[in-house]
Amino acid sequence: MTQSFASKVALVTGGNSGLGRAIALAFAEQGAKVVIAARRAADSEETVAMIRDGGGEAIFVQTDVAQTADVQAMVATCIREYGQLDIAVNNAGIEGTPMVPTADYEETVWRQVIDINLTGVFLCMKYEIPEMLSRGQGCIVNMSSVAGLAGGRIGAAYYASKHGVIGVTKAAAIEYADQGIRVNAVCPAIIETPMVERAFDGDEEMRDRFKATHPVGRFGKPEEVASATLWLCSDGAAFTTGHAMAVDGGRLI
Repeated sequence: MTQSFASKVALVTGGNSGLGRAIALAFAEQGAKVVIAARRAADSEETVAMIRDGGGEAIFVQTDVAQTADVQAMVATCIREYGQLDIAVNNAGIEGTPMVPTADYEETVWRQVIDINLTGVFLCMKYEIPEMLSRGQGCIVNMSSVAGLAGGRIGAAYYASKHGVIGVTKAAAIEYADQGIRVNAVCPAIIETPMVERAFDGDEEMRDRFKATHPVGRFGKPEEVASATLWLCSDGAAFTTGHAMAVDGGRLI
């Protein structure tokens, strides 16, 4: 297999499980050195081990993306260990409290979701972009959701944060388009991840109801989101920036 990201360094936040793990493994398979940034050490080290077992190279940096000092240390470690930052996938996120109406939503949960899902993406870009500017190139993919492109009933904070991710993606894309940096967003529908399993909590009737909203007749796979992410960071997407790419099995249509 052609390793299209050989000589590249990819940083993946939330790379300890779910979409982040699939994305990290996909970059490593394509030859990139991978920095896994997440809060949970055991899961993250497992991702690193999976990459190394496959012949790839990876490190883990314990990071809370809502904390400025952690994000600064994350980027500094990447540069210290690998000397460059070519690709950043700002994927870390939480679901908050699903299926709770806005008037009943807890303020503390709202702030936590916004801090991680939206402020976390902003902070990551704030400290990733200068390193990319120093080399005159770079690709950033921010993880949004179909909840960033439409409304619904799965929690006001989640919708607000994911709409905000698309907004900050478009702003940064315009700001740095003429300086060699592309910034895009991926917007998955429901993907088979631990986060989704927590949301359904064993409710098969709810699972079937949500599955029926996907015209393809199933939920997505993490590897399918990873493929879209890799394409946005590839030379094939050189003319693509500021785009919010739905990976949704037709759900939005």
